Amino acid sequence: MDPEILASALALNNDHKVETGELTSDALLLLFRTAFHSQIEGAGRDGLLLCFDQSAAYTSPNFMWFKARRDRYVYIDRVIVAPHARGRGLARSFYNGLIAHAKGAGHQSIVCEVNLDPPNPGSLAFHAAMGFVGLEDVVLSNGKTVRYMELRI
Repeated sequence: MDPEILASALALNNDHKVETGELTSDALLLLFRTAFHSQIEGAGRDGLLLCFDQSAAYTSPNFMWFKARRDRYVYIDRVIVAPHARGRGLARSFYNGLIAHAKGAGHQSIVCEVNLDPPNPGSLAFHAAMGFVGLEDVVLSNGKTVRYMELRI
């Protein structure tokens, strides 16, 4: 990956660390290299999407929650759209591409978690508008409360 794009994507990710978790450059690069599906817009300054399927060697508690409950799925690890790029349909475009890719690979669902505490009402509204339904609200060991959501495809 181009070092400048990686640096921009890392800055975008870490600007949203409350929602997605802070990463190092090496950690972000590893996520991109092992993702089932990923996308970067605006050379990493406008938005990014990182997703893993059930076969990923990924151990986040959220991913593992789905792994224990689903056979074939794609987990959205992080989707970030920079404030200056919002309102242009970028997240919807990311998800439409992901849905097509996941269907083509034979997956049954796309899953994610959305923060309830700290609250992320914009993300909840977006996911509901995309057809995701809530499965369960869970308090994580770090004190965050999340809603696990799923889109059957």
